[in-house]
Amino acid sequence: MTEKPKSKSEARYCKTPEFRASFPHVFKPFRNAEKPEEDPKFMISMLFDKRTDLKPLKVAAMNAAVEKWGVDKTKWPKKLRWPFRDGAEKADRNGYENTIFTTATSKTRPTVIDQRKQVITEEDGIFYAGCYARASLTAFAYDVKGNIGVSFALGNIQKVRDGQPFSGRKKAEDEFDEVEDNSENESSYSEDNDQFGMGV
Repeated sequence: MTEKPKSKSEARYCKTPEFRASFPHVFKPFRNAEKPEEDPKFMISMLFDKRTDLKPLKVAAMNAAVEKWGVDKTKWPKKLRWPFRDGAEKADRNGYENTIFTTATSKTRPTVIDQRKQVITEEDGIFYAGCYARASLTAFAYDVKGNIGVSFALGNIQKVRDGQPFSGRKKAEDEFDEVEDNSENESSYSEDNDQFGMGV
């Protein structure tokens, strides 16, 4: 049985392997203060360990370029920008060392789910910079005012596991032990036992 050829959009679609989330603006769109003329976008930077096989993303990016400029690479723009960057470029940022990173954006809010496919909201507070995830992407080629290249549109995201938050703040559950509620055994406060004279 002959396999049905992929459509152009299917050829540019891919699902990522596991990455570490950086600058995740996935619940509220991000507005670039340096480019106020641009519409705000949902976005996320994806940090892949350099040993990760990125073939699905590279194939999608290549298909986007072929769709835009044809199969003859000699006719492609000379200064074409690819979406993959070495983390060494951002060595001053947490988590970028020994990574390849790329960024995906969307004008539409992505759906974010957990390991059990339950929807995550911003109020849940469990999707953050430093956690591990995977995403669905669609590659596209662009040529805007001399800015030429291939990038990724963000589809949806699944959190895979926790990681050390890039903010440096420890998680509360890692800082404290469980305690028993002994409030019934405590005497009520009074100024008579205020040995430091700090009663109010």
